[in-house]
Amino acid sequence: MSVKVKEKWTVRRVLKEIGLTLVMLFVISMVLNYIRQPNITESIYEYNLLDIEDNKVNFSEYKEAPLVVHFWATWCPTCKLEASNIENISNEYNVITIAVNSGTNRELELYMEQKSLSYRVINDTEGALAQKFNIEAYPTTLIYDSKGELKFTEVGYSTTLGLKARVGLLD
Repeated sequence: MSVKVKEKWTVRRVLKEIGLTLVMLFVISMVLNYIRQPNITESIYEYNLLDIEDNKVNFSEYKEAPLVVHFWATWCPTCKLEASNIENISNEYNVITIAVNSGTNRELELYMEQKSLSYRVINDTEGALAQKFNIEAYPTTLIYDSKGELKFTEVGYSTTLGLKARVGLLD
């Protein structure tokens, strides 16, 4: 009869376990992202819309450089966590966000002020634009290259580093 001996927890073993757990979480998140990815047939560059400050947003003007289009909602807990990441990336790249079912323009302006956010917001008051793009989960981030081709779709939380890496691959 064999007796199993318990291994001691060493710093190396703990780090190995943490590393394996992080790799597993990364793989699981990538699989979930792939499963929840919307089937997008619309071209964002065909749209001319107004942002919450009534400024015209002509998407075709953004075709010369990478563009991040971020669908989010004020009622979405993950969107709230991710807002500072979107703010950070908007300081370096073209970012247009679309707030879905999140109230009036004035309510969105107040929300942006309270959270110290300055990125551009289009108000999709009834979710019509999100529906055209088959967006079913929030946040969803679309990243287009400088030719106007959709290259990355992220569903769920994205880190600043992750967003910068994806956009950086397109430069």
